[in-house]
Amino acid sequence: MKKFILSLFASMLLTTALWAQTQNGNPVDAKVKFKQETIDFGKTKLNKPVSVDFEFTNTTKEPVLIETARASCGCTTPTWTKEPILPGKKGKITASYSANSVGQQNKTVWVRLKGIDQDKELHLTGTVEN
Repeated sequence: MKKFILSLFASMLLTTALWAQTQNGNPVDAKVKFKQETIDFGKTKLNKPVSVDFEFTNTTKEPVLIETARASCGCTTPTWTKEPILPGKKGKITASYSANSVGQQNKTVWVRLKGIDQDKELHLTGTVEN
């Protein structure tokens, strides 16, 4: 019976924590504010790479660190500010796209901050012409 009560209590605690996270949106948004979450690079020619910068500001009272940034495909390469971003300071994630496919493009970069187990999605869109 004790195990059942402990399991029930643990489940309720976990459910409450997850509910609070979803009610407050993405936890990354509580730490950094992106200038833009979707950037349209416009039109580019086939095999003419493009890069865009996703700029953000640390909105907390403590440093934040980007743990990782990964792209939806091998044709997009993210690089990011490696050192901790101090309170009120800016950082950036640069997404470089190879433009090796003709047509409308929609790429995603997932960003993870140290200490947060949820990714933030950033989007890169545009058109590649022949």
